[in-house]
Amino acid sequence: MTDLFGGESPIVLKFVVPGEPVGKGRPKFSTASGYPRAYTPDKTARYENLVKIAFRNEYPNFDPFVKGIPLKIEMLAYFGIPASWSAKKQKLAISGYIRPTKKPDSDNISKLKDALNGIVWHDDAQVVDEHIAKMYSDKPRMEVRIEVWKP
Repeated sequence: MTDLFGGESPIVLKFVVPGEPVGKGRPKFSTASGYPRAYTPDKTARYENLVKIAFRNEYPNFDPFVKGIPLKIEMLAYFGIPASWSAKKQKLAISGYIRPTKKPDSDNISKLKDALNGIVWHDDAQVVDEHIAKMYSDKPRMEVRIEVWKP
């Protein structure tokens, strides 16, 4: 095992979240209890749970990285190709010449790392380097790669 900043990163975590990627939605507000209360939209909560399950399925006994360890994350969001597109346009999408410019925004995809608080890291503030990419695929999914950051 190398030190924190030397050689290859000692730990690289990779997992896949199946299905169409979902970005983190804005909080909703309710006054049903008589007091204003913010809550996470159901669609976001379900997808955050799917992110947690996908990670736990791959790494069932993983203990979160120690506080203060800087981390790097890469999130590759693969969206389904619209069936209404021509065969030529679908081929261009698969090859990466056409990229999704639709919602969710890449910053809302990035916010899904909140779901991994207490599971992969103590707090997502440990993430000091991140890369988010949106692409098309005939197999919608989100691929996540996490490693210890090194200069």
